[in-house]
Amino acid sequence: MTTWVMGRLLLVLLLVEIQNVLVLPQTRKSMLFECSQMPSLLQVSYTSWFLDAFNYAIATDMDVLNLSIGGPDYLDLPFVEKVWEITASNIIMVSAIGNDGPLYGTLNNPADQSDVIGVGGIDNDDHIASFSSRGMSTWELPHGYGRVKPDVVAYGRDIMGSKISTGCKSLSGTSVASPVVAGIVCLLVSVIPEARRKDLLNPASMKQALVEGAAKLSGPNMYEQGAGRVDLLESYEILKSYHPRASIFPSILDYNDCPYSWPFCRQPLYAGAMPIIFNTTILNGMGVIGYIESPPTWHPANEEGNLLSIHFKYPDVIWPWTGYLALHMQIKEEGAQFTGEIEGNVTVKVYSPPASGESGPRRSTCSLQLKLKVIPTPPRAKRILWDQFHSIKYPPGYIPRDSLDVRNDILDWHGDHLHTNFHIMYNMLRDAGYYIETLGSPLTCFDAQQYGTLLMVDLEDDYFPEEIEKLRDDVINTGLGLVVFAEWYNVDTMVKMRFFDDNTRSWWTPVTGGANIPALNNLLASFGIAFGDKILNGDFSIDGEQSRYASGTNIVRFPAGGFLHTFPLLDSSESGATQNLLLTEASKEDPAVLGLLEIGEGRVGVYGDSNCLDSSHMVTNCYWLLKKMLDFSSSNIKDPVLFSKFAKRYSPVIIDEKQLPSRRTDVNFSTYSSVIGKELICESDSRFEVWGTKGYNLHVRGRNRRLPGYHGIDLGRGLNFTVESKRPTRWRSAKEGGELSSSRSKSLGGLFNRDEIDMPFLVPTRWIVLAGVVASGVLVLLSIWRIRQKRGRRRRASGSNRLA
Repeated sequence: MTTWVMGRLLLVLLLVEIQNVLVLPQTRKSMLFECSQMPSLLQVSYTSWFLDAFNYAIATDMDVLNLSIGGPDYLDLPFVEKVWEITASNIIMVSAIGNDGPLYGTLNNPADQSDVIGVGGIDNDDHIASFSSRGMSTWELPHGYGRVKPDVVAYGRDIMGSKISTGCKSLSGTSVASPVVAGIVCLLVSVIPEARRKDLLNPASMKQALVEGAAKLSGPNMYEQGAGRVDLLESYEILKSYHPRASIFPSILDYNDCPYSWPFCRQPLYAGAMPIIFNTTILNGMGVIGYIESPPTWHPANEEGNLLSIHFKYPDVIWPWTGYLALHMQIKEEGAQFTGEIEGNVTVKVYSPPASGESGPRRSTCSLQLKLKVIPTPPRAKRILWDQFHSIKYPPGYIPRDSLDVRNDILDWHGDHLHTNFHIMYNMLRDAGYYIETLGSPLTCFDAQQYGTLLMVDLEDDYFPEEIEKLRDDVINTGLGLVVFAEWYNVDTMVKMRFFDDNTRSWWTPVTGGANIPALNNLLASFGIAFGDKILNGDFSIDGEQSRYASGTNIVRFPAGGFLHTFPLLDSSESGATQNLLLTEASKEDPAVLGLLEIGEGRVGVYGDSNCLDSSHMVTNCYWLLKKMLDFSSSNIKDPVLFSKFAKRYSPVIIDEKQLPSRRTDVNFSTYSSVIGKELICESDSRFEVWGTKGYNLHVRGRNRRLPGYHGIDLGRGLNFTVESKRPTRWRSAKEGGELSSSRSKSLGGLFNRDEIDMPFLVPTRWIVLAGVVASGVLVLLSIWRIRQKRGRRRRASGSNRLA
């Protein structure tokens, strides 16, 4: 490595003394070394310290910056925006992805940013190191889908390095793997002729060389290894003949490539499903700023490829050096019985302003290859809908952890997604033959007749009144199954978890408990079910299956005719701990935690704890219980133990309304909620999206906010539509001027069948509306004229009587 390059490499020795303190949420970033001498301690620092160091890097025109640090707060805007400034200044930033593995959804910032080279760790056998963070980014939740990270992996276990004093020592962690990649980047910089460095080297072109040259490992999936193990020689060959261009990462999605393409390869596509979202990264080596020249295009390889409908989302501006391209993929209704594979590629044209001395803009065409599996639409009983919309995580709010026994991680920040901390449960359900779809929109945005069960696990948000009304109708009249796994909620305990954050100089208070029990109780009130505010812990057994109840809640309201299970558990809440000491064993009443109920056409199952499904802090799993509850809710298969005569309730469990857990009044919950103070909108991840050139949303407003099963709908403002009997429905947003076609057999967002509404009075056009206005005006004038005539006759008759 040349002296010039060595002089340009900034090692992460910040200009302040790093303190050794316990990991607390008030720390902005943490050094990520896996220190065997101090397993419970990490080096901690603050945002302002990094801003000073970043300004120094920009002022001295550095080329490569390594950050062996990270944290979960990707909404720390001063930090994030300064990182953007760093990379926009053509400084190549390399950063450790984090040491929170093997848990999913644990990517650390800034390594999770698309303009930063995020590095994971492997051992000497090319296995992903157990400590290496993994799982998609969670910025995009609950409406979208995460990006692939890390970008590459490098050796990070038992790596020998020099001590600060003398001699060598062995270190492990992604903090070690990251500077290994930073050194590789410096070597690659040194082989580029100095005259071409300014034109060729930038954060995007370097990432292109690394991910395209990486060696893909055979075992891990894309969210564990990214592009694979970094390969210096292959990356060198790419850079040696490099010309500025744009590309897509990952460049292929292959459903036959399992496990690398997990979770996509685990579940084929089928007609009628929620859109499958694949979120890729655009790397623009042509310039710090770029634009997408025209909408992306799908090019099927054969006739079957026309069964695939793809809608795209992408940014207006690609900056700095990177952007995203999200694919929303669905199988058209005419493919409901198709079995086979669909192949083709998506192309998108990117351009950047001309470089110095160039007369025209730089242009490049990116390509993404797709190989997808398609099956006939599964039966209703095998289809599960996962509610992602009502999940809130840190950041932005202080959402406390679900298991209060875990003292060293007080934040719930892993995403609570099927493909993050619930990924093991997802694999289990797929192995059991279930098909799971994700809903990132309100409960008014799906057709209940298509699903056997709505699965609601560990939810923190509130509910629109229309959602509560529709869910009641879906369960009682449509036969939708409902399975709810709740969590703890105790105001006294939340108040005790309050702390002062030194970084923001403010008090942090939990905005809710592990779950939002008052909101859940509102949702379940129609079924006569409510949860309490106990925080229960303990071990119990059902039919030989051992289970651990970890900070779950209790069921305090339940109707007669259902089946309710109670177990001897201890209440560890602030208000319940003293009570446990005062009560004798004989006087204790075992709390109810599991309830099963048939109501109308549907079936409901509730359980007070979700930790047994969440891989974050799981002690024992309860997948067996989930499967039994799904068998009941979807197919009315009743387990003899769960539905024994000893569990049946012949009288209801009743509690006074005033004794139910109440909402906190000292927290502005609307700041973190997608419901409170918000509009009821079907987002792009539901089947009721009205697609436009920039993702026009279907706004459902006013008293007619009704969706499947209801009689009225307000299509929102400025939306014209045309229904044709032999052609796909075409929509135009008058606001945006966007037009597109949908080949679904259902129109109006799937509410009505096209054959049912192919009638003149349901085809409003500008002329028809104008004719209606004119006709209404004529009728009004005629009515006024007739009234005046009647009044005139009465006056004349009255005058005649007076004269007489």
